[in-house]
Amino acid sequence: MRQALHHLSQATNGKGLYEITAPVAAWTGEQGLTTGLLTVFCRHTSASLLIQENADPTVRGDIARYFEAIAPESANRYVHNDEGPDDMPAHLRAALTQTHLSIPLDNGRLVLGTWQGIYLFEHRTRPHRRSIVLHLMGDEAKPSAARRT
Repeated sequence: MRQALHHLSQATNGKGLYEITAPVAAWTGEQGLTTGLLTVFCRHTSASLLIQENADPTVRGDIARYFEAIAPESANRYVHNDEGPDDMPAHLRAALTQTHLSIPLDNGRLVLGTWQGIYLFEHRTRPHRRSIVLHLMGDEAKPSAARRT
């Protein structure tokens, strides 16, 4: 069993879903593990992670509009607004989603469905640089008997 750890930095331009599947899969593939488990962890209280549809962009728009409706920005609705009117709604949206994901690894590849992608869900209005930690645990390919000497 081997472990690997990586810090991924993701820039955002405000609210929305930012697909991070490619850099996560690339780093995972570079580790040389065949079977294991990847944990993806978002180190923020105003952003979160999702595994979601990655073929039709209207899904992402619908998700964003849904969260705007259930946790709207409002100057008088929340007590906590230290960083502006999007502060508490961002915390609520993060609380309703998740800050970590677990994704199996099989044959060196992430086990995601055909239409699934990994997304950072930014809940704040202004741009941010978000920190995501990748932790991979798993087994390396065993050398074949023909190569052993």
